[in-house]
Order: sequence, then C-alpha cells, then structure tokens
Amino acid sequence: MPHSPQDVHKKVLGKKGEKLVAEYLKKRGCTILKTNYRTPFGEADLIVQDKDETAFVEVKTRTGEDYGRPAEAVGAEKQKRYYKIAQYYALSVKEEPNARFDVAEVYADGTVEYMDHAF
Repeated sequence: MPHSPQDVHKKVLGKKGEKLVAEYLKKRGCTILKTNYRTPFGEADLIVQDKDETAFVEVKTRTGEDYGRPAEAVGAEKQKRYYKIAQYYALSVKEEPNARFDVAEVYADGTVEYMDHAF
C-alpha cells in the first residue's frame, strides 16, 4: 500500500527527531543500547544506559504545538505498552534492568526537551 506524502513526511521527521535525541543522550554520557526496538507489544524508539538506569525513551517530534505539547501524546495506552516492552527486553537480556521511562520532545528547529522519569 503506497504511503501518502504526509505519511512519508511524518516518518522522515520522526527519524530525524530520534537521531537528534540519540546525539543529545550521547552528549549526556548515555550509551545507546537499541534503536527502534521492536517487540510483539510495540516499539521503543530508544533504549539507553544512563549510569545505573536503563531508560526506555519515547521520542515525539512535532513541527509545532497546534495539537498540544508532544509529550501529551504519550497517554495511558502508550505507557502500558512501554511497560510491556521493558518486560520483554528484560527477558531478552536475561536480567531485570533498573528501568525508567523517559519522553523526549523534538521540535522542527532541532530543540530537544527531555523528561527523565516521565511516567
């Protein structure tokens, strides 16, 4: 099924945002463990090691705030999926990580707003 130009634009924008956040986190001293980690429960945009914590990061990229702040799009269902993704990851690495759940907001101008322990 062909994708609309709007769908392609969103994908390109999202990938650009994920790359910016990965660079931001590396500068903070984090190690990128996984990008676009797919599970039966959904996908984690980034999984990073930040000192003694493993952060599961949802990246939201927007061109503006017409529909509210990007982080507002991470509702209860998305949060439940991330908890399941973290459990799946723990089984795959055979250890229980000290997990946290972060949200990164990325704007079209390249600004990154990062929220540790967002949920």
